[in-house]
Amino acid sequence: MITPQDDFIGHQLPTTFDHVASSDPAWMERLWYTAHPVPGGDAVIDIGLGYYPNKNVMDAFAGIMIDGKQYNVRLSRHLRPNALDTTVGPLSIRIVEGLKRHRLVLDKNDSGIAFDVEFIATMNPHEEEEHFRRRKGRVTEHMARMEQLGRFKGWFEVAGKRIEIDPESWYAQRDHSWGIRAEMRTDPTHLPMTYYPPFFYAWTTVQFANRGLHVFFKERAPGEKIYLSGEDVLPIGERAKPGADLADVVHDVQWADDPLGQTVQSARYTITMEDGSSREILIETLPGRYWLKGGMYGGINGWFHGDDKGKLYMEHDVWDLSDPKVRELVRTLSDHVIRVTDQGEVGYGIMEYGVGKGFAMYPQVQVHPPI
Repeated sequence: MITPQDDFIGHQLPTTFDHVASSDPAWMERLWYTAHPVPGGDAVIDIGLGYYPNKNVMDAFAGIMIDGKQYNVRLSRHLRPNALDTTVGPLSIRIVEGLKRHRLVLDKNDSGIAFDVEFIATMNPHEEEEHFRRRKGRVTEHMARMEQLGRFKGWFEVAGKRIEIDPESWYAQRDHSWGIRAEMRTDPTHLPMTYYPPFFYAWTTVQFANRGLHVFFKERAPGEKIYLSGEDVLPIGERAKPGADLADVVHDVQWADDPLGQTVQSARYTITMEDGSSREILIETLPGRYWLKGGMYGGINGWFHGDDKGKLYMEHDVWDLSDPKVRELVRTLSDHVIRVTDQGEVGYGIMEYGVGKGFAMYPQVQVHPPI
């Protein structure tokens, strides 16, 4: 099907832009944004959109965690005939200027959430190492992802309260991923659930005044990396320094006394870069934490990413995060706001993490689900 994007240079296949190279239903493309106030880090906004060309679905979510509650809205639509229009009902994402400015809007709706914000990039993007996995001969993951640091500007309304988003005090992160993505099922109401062998993973991104840092690793056993990607990044337009890619990371995590789930209190990373330099960074978690079940990650009440919910569907809810039943629902996967000290300089960002049962460190939190 011809779409306006087919008027632009850049085709990679002898077909139209609404088709992809693989017919695998797991092929997806996802946009994700999060922002939080600094230095307090007591709130966090999350917004995302997913494109599933082989399922004929586009879905999206938005929400905010503030004052001990999380407000969520989830949306879905049939992809065609508007396959490349990044709009789902009242939510839209527009690339104003590639790698520099994006506009995200949620018009007034029944959820009580609305916003008009702009992501303004501050740092060069980081391109992650390729994600590739094969299981029993089948490719279960073959994905690319980039992420970028920036600021948010605009306004956000929730529960009758309007929050002015000032770019001087609202730090932001975004990523863009595409390809075949491994299915993640962590909804106990709709079996089967994904089996996870012992592992520990942490995705950490932080920005300082004039630089940024990305650290992403997965381990099957302590020190046994099955994935590693990261980089020291510089402001937009500044040329990357040689040897700025991550070569290794050693972790020491302190866990909060949280009877309801896995919660990092602090962490110390010893990171080694490709130029041979090593340094320690100290991570402290702040109160802001958006639980990604609000955006269907892992599935919620039988709704998984890419599910066909009809021509247009929308739902919303509010979670009291002090309720043990809510914490049981949301599990561990979250965007947790962090304060980071690196070489005497303080920066702020997001950390995602989880440790699976049987990993030979951090046994005290393995009674709780890792994802």
